[in-house]
Amino acid sequence: MKEKLSRAHIAFVHDVVMAAVSFWAALNLRLGEDMWLLWKSGDLAAGTILFVAIAIPVFISQRLYRGVWRYASVNDMAALVRASTLTVLIFMALLFLITRLEALPRSVLIINWFVLLALLGGPRFLYRTFKDKVQASRLLRSDAIPVLLVGAGDEAELFIRATRSTDAEYRAVGLVSERGGRVGRNIHGIDVLGSTDELEQVVAALKSRGEAPQRLIITDHRLDGSVVREMLDAADRLGMTLARIPRLTDLKDGLAEHLTLRPIAVEDLLGRPQMALDRAGMEALIKGRRVMVTGAGGSIGSELVRQIADFGPSLLVLFEACEFNLYSIDQELSQRDGGPEHVPVLGDVRDAVRVRSVMAIHQPELVFHAAALKHVPMVEYNPEEGVLTNAVGTRIVVDACIEAGVALMVQISTDKAVNPTNVMGASKRVAEMYAQALDLAAGAREDGTRFVTVRFGNVLGSTGSVVPLFQKQLAAGGPITVTHPDMTRYFMTVREAVELVLQASAFGVGHPDYRGKIFVLDMGEPVKIVHLARQMIRLAGLRPDKDVEIVFTGLRPGEKLFEEIFHGAEPPVQTGQPGVLVAAPRAVDAEELGIAIADLAEACRAHQPERAMAVVRRLVPEYSPAS
Repeated sequence: MKEKLSRAHIAFVHDVVMAAVSFWAALNLRLGEDMWLLWKSGDLAAGTILFVAIAIPVFISQRLYRGVWRYASVNDMAALVRASTLTVLIFMALLFLITRLEALPRSVLIINWFVLLALLGGPRFLYRTFKDKVQASRLLRSDAIPVLLVGAGDEAELFIRATRSTDAEYRAVGLVSERGGRVGRNIHGIDVLGSTDELEQVVAALKSRGEAPQRLIITDHRLDGSVVREMLDAADRLGMTLARIPRLTDLKDGLAEHLTLRPIAVEDLLGRPQMALDRAGMEALIKGRRVMVTGAGGSIGSELVRQIADFGPSLLVLFEACEFNLYSIDQELSQRDGGPEHVPVLGDVRDAVRVRSVMAIHQPELVFHAAALKHVPMVEYNPEEGVLTNAVGTRIVVDACIEAGVALMVQISTDKAVNPTNVMGASKRVAEMYAQALDLAAGAREDGTRFVTVRFGNVLGSTGSVVPLFQKQLAAGGPITVTHPDMTRYFMTVREAVELVLQASAFGVGHPDYRGKIFVLDMGEPVKIVHLARQMIRLAGLRPDKDVEIVFTGLRPGEKLFEEIFHGAEPPVQTGQPGVLVAAPRAVDAEELGIAIADLAEACRAHQPERAMAVVRRLVPEYSPAS
């Protein structure tokens, strides 16, 4: 504390002396030798004392002594400009009241402003420049790990600034820019050496200078997943590891001097640049309303609960069949500070009495229906159970929403409902059809519950997906099992999927002309599963086919090589909302479909899978079971 106070005192004395010197210097620049006439008359001494007396409280009021000269910045410069301006203006006003500015040429005041600013700011920035050079020379001699940064923007600048200390773990030796527009420029003395396409040449040049980077660090979080995959390939070829800095939003206490790099995750390889989301529309949809989520403890359902809770609903009803999943999400919400009121409800969407009872008690205004059986082989082995949950369960929820006067129900669907080759996809297509039919029927009456159906592909890390399976197999030392070398899938992170579900829901409510249509999330480009497996092996620091073997096991029941998000008869249409498309598959009469689903429910509850699947084939003629 004493050291800080003494340094602040030294800075204060420096500024007071500079104020006096600036006044004398301004007079000398304007009057030359005539300035000494003022000295003989006593006006010079009086003016200097008055100017310094004004400067002292002004300097203190502008908090010039809270900053550290070592880190003098634009904000400090702005404070110096304010201090100099106020000092000169107050001095001019007082001088006008005393002498009507007759004893002093008015141009002196303008000159004084420039001189004062130079004398206050110059030493500060010279000191910082000197310290930076000393620090740079120390860093060159340090044992910090040399790294090459990908990205030449704000995050790269923050990283370089955070690694300026002598005990920093990393030392930036260069930057590469994705677009190449900043090549030849530098950030804090670190040069932008080339574009990402020139990575190998940049590394070769650094090696020739004795500054071979050991790590490649991504600082630009807007990079497309394909670029990240290319960086992973390049780092592997060049014998470097790949990492990335945390997002600024992940740093609770600001940017630390000792940065902990985050390993590249699968989400980074598959991710796309963040889309502009209509958060105001989402908040308007949810804030202050009673919301119910079915399947609230599942992968999609639990993320829906988290994001819905952020928008301030008046009540959140968690409807879930699995006791442990319900307990987990209930505990998570309970531990939130200022979280919404919520009610955990054990229940099965196949139980019509339970569903109607819960809606009658809690009167939800919005219902997000995420409950489903989604694991393709499991549903294939137990078709009547899958159909009973996915198709019949959806009808039960839809009918209960109408009976309870729910304003909006959102049906979560899947790309497997398009040209389905498995029971899971076919049953979800029946669910889509029923929600579509009831939405159109309500539109014809211009009243009633609005039904919005949202369809998307695989979610990274969800229950039963390949990523947790591969991670488990990697932890066991391999092998990694892939069904077929040509197997491809669409992938999206669970957070992004739910964000777009909420965006599509808000958009659908505000656009009644989209009634009966299906909102489809833009999943980007499909990814080969074998490529995903190889990248995960390399992210673990291992070599595919050498350290970890990849074994092809053949297609499982109900699987197909390629997934689709649009049926051939439902060409995609842009909605104007980023990441959300719309499809218009064929609609079915709601009453006829209701009769067929009632027959389906009877067959499922009687455990007659052949009869149930006959009804499914009649309702979904494009259903073609995989051999």
